[in-house]
Amino acid sequence: MLYWLTSLSDGGDFFNLFRYITFRAGGAFMTALFFGFIFGRPLINVLRRKQGKGQPIRDDGPEGHFVKAGTPTMGGLLIVGALLTSTLLWARLDNGFVWLVLFVTMAYALIGFADDFAKVSKQNTKGVSSRVRLLLGLLIAAIASYWATTLHPEALQFRVALPIFKDVLLNFGFFFIPFAMIVIVGSANAVNLTDGLDGLAIMPSMIAAGTLGVIAYAVGRVDFTEYLDVHYVPGTGEILIFTAGLIGGGLGFLWYNAPPAAVFMGDTGSLALGGALGAIAVATKHELVLAIVGGVFVVEALSVIIQVLYFKRTGKRVFLMAPIHHHYEKKGWAEPQIVIRFWIISLILAMIGLATLKVR
Repeated sequence: MLYWLTSLSDGGDFFNLFRYITFRAGGAFMTALFFGFIFGRPLINVLRRKQGKGQPIRDDGPEGHFVKAGTPTMGGLLIVGALLTSTLLWARLDNGFVWLVLFVTMAYALIGFADDFAKVSKQNTKGVSSRVRLLLGLLIAAIASYWATTLHPEALQFRVALPIFKDVLLNFGFFFIPFAMIVIVGSANAVNLTDGLDGLAIMPSMIAAGTLGVIAYAVGRVDFTEYLDVHYVPGTGEILIFTAGLIGGGLGFLWYNAPPAAVFMGDTGSLALGGALGAIAVATKHELVLAIVGGVFVVEALSVIIQVLYFKRTGKRVFLMAPIHHHYEKKGWAEPQIVIRFWIISLILAMIGLATLKVR
């Protein structure tokens, strides 16, 4: 919204700064960060009063989690609120990619909110049925996937780009829509599965968002794309402002989510964050790179799939408990040890993902 201040500029004054995406990204980051610090404690107090017993703890979960009983959930409202405010304030509102990513983020946040509300009101871990959540998620992803194709240049529409190989484009035709839907829905649910320990999901989400934000800025500049050998997708640079807001809001949330957590993000936050990452990947034509920078989420989701399929086939378990972070808890790893090591892995994968921009 503040971009309109550029109309007051003569080209060499303070108002001219608002033309620059990097300046506005910095503003979005600080806005979201302060939003988190200012509204974090009041929101937690409201959630604690309204929810009473807080988020229900699984009976079959790790024993160490029972001490967390009574911790309020829906802390994702803080992240989403900070992200929405900062993006609307600092991004260009005539940019279709901004609205596309915001649409997915807010829609998945609503699904997560409904699920969290059902859990705390009924005091059980079931919430909204998985079938309803999946169907709604697929519908949102279908709309977003088709929307993305209308924003892409004609040469990139319905095509999937391969990392490193700029000249290779796989023409999926109509099947690009289901493919993109899987990316968005899969990302949302993978982050949701990862959200099982204090601080575990938020930091990898911020790392992945920061990486995708840099990629979005790069592919949105024709001079950068020529040098980095990636496809030019005009308009994606504004997504950097969204990701900056996500990082600022995420840090504000982490201040209260650091062990021992004063609040959980809940499905409100995890589905919104995962959906956002998937939408950015589709928008920037870096769907496959998301699998690299979000590798922690991929492994978490795969651990659940492997556990379920193997148990149905043999009656035995591959992991002591799934998702895989619970496996390491069962092996005796301390919660902070698991969380920090997963953060380190996320940083390594982010560097690998960025390296795909320039390989000669």
